[in-house]
Amino acid sequence: MGTEERMRQPAIDVAHGATGEPRIEGIVDRVERVADRVVAVTWRAADGRELPPWTPGAHIDVELAPGLVRQYSLCGDPADLSRWRIAVLREPEGRGGSCRVHDLERGDRLWLGGPRNNFELWSASRYVFIAGGIGITPILPMVRAADAAGADWCLHYGGRDRRSMAFVDELARYGDRVAVRPQDEQGPLDIDAIIGATRPGTRVYCCGPEGLLAAVTERCAALPPRYLHTERFRGSVTGTDHDGPIEVECRASGVTVTVGPDESVLDALERVGGVVIASSCRDGVCGTCEATVLDGVPDHRDVVLSEEERAAGDVMMTCVSRARTSRLVLDL
Repeated sequence: MGTEERMRQPAIDVAHGATGEPRIEGIVDRVERVADRVVAVTWRAADGRELPPWTPGAHIDVELAPGLVRQYSLCGDPADLSRWRIAVLREPEGRGGSCRVHDLERGDRLWLGGPRNNFELWSASRYVFIAGGIGITPILPMVRAADAAGADWCLHYGGRDRRSMAFVDELARYGDRVAVRPQDEQGPLDIDAIIGATRPGTRVYCCGPEGLLAAVTERCAALPPRYLHTERFRGSVTGTDHDGPIEVECRASGVTVTVGPDESVLDALERVGGVVIASSCRDGVCGTCEATVLDGVPDHRDVVLSEEERAAGDVMMTCVSRARTSRLVLDL
């Protein structure tokens, strides 16, 4: 907390996976059901060492099977370096990661990567936290940090019903600072009222379904961009007017490739070889595949960069972003 520069937190350890990033062998210490269709999984390092430090908003990579890597927000206590905790909603119609997490048992060993933080909690005297469903996971340690710092804060937490809302009992300690709003009892969160009551200088943090994020973003349009912070579960990979072929030159490696309309820059570079670039989520959410842009204008489709960073155009996420110009030069 306390800096206006996006922070990066390198992983620390012993083995390297296909992405080239350091990884940690983790062992499942505890699996507990914390809500309907939500389990919390607590990890410790298999070799007994302390885990790398992290700050509220950080996520880790979990390699659930060869080639199946998913990112999950840390929702434990940053002061406890003996444990990492995540919470995952089971999505039977998803891509398989959540179901695999729900099948984990105590003693299972998996490779973990990170932590990384693209949803950093910046220093402020006042916060409004808004969480929808499983979006409570990155918000939970933020609440702890804000309270410990003596900040003025409140949390508005919505969900389908009370049984589906994780960590309600854990949040009860904060009394009326936390407003729990199950939709079947009280209707959806009143975003107009929440944002309308926000005083100047308050930082707003929101994580949850796309509909909630869109509503909060719309209502916060009058706020300075740096005062609204959101985290999405997926990147924006839908087609735009910039989906034609693009030429990408990798200046450092001397490789040039034509990226087709139906492939990412990352896919094209892996296809031709000769360029080393780390990747993980391949969905525009983790920031692993960031590349420096030397020339050209990126078409940003990630959910990692801030509006200021997008406007600067000097970095891009190669797994989802493309170009508004016919040619890009990257420092790769």
